[in-house]
Amino acid sequence: MPKKLSNSVENNLNRAGRKPGVPNKSTTMAREAIATFVEANSSKMQEWLEKVADGVQTDDGKFIVPPNPEKAFGMLQTVMEYHLPKLARQEVVGDEKAPQRMVISWKK
Repeated sequence: MPKKLSNSVENNLNRAGRKPGVPNKSTTMAREAIATFVEANSSKMQEWLEKVADGVQTDDGKFIVPPNPEKAFGMLQTVMEYHLPKLARQEVVGDEKAPQRMVISWKK
């Protein structure tokens, strides 16, 4: 048996929902905040990534943070995931001896 909502809640529900293609406000605000943070701290982030990649040494040459360029690259990728959209991979298949034919159409 479906649960009945109160009249005040029922009257305030938006049954139509968001139209396709309209971005979520929270997601948009989060992306903008991340972009602003990255832009404002780009020089610091460059320094941080270099420290991770090159390592941090004391005056006597001992590493406090050992060099790890792979981790620095991973950190850069992680930040960029939130700033740039991911591209989908696509595979084109067909007869190897015949030319490829691609048909593009737009739906209205």
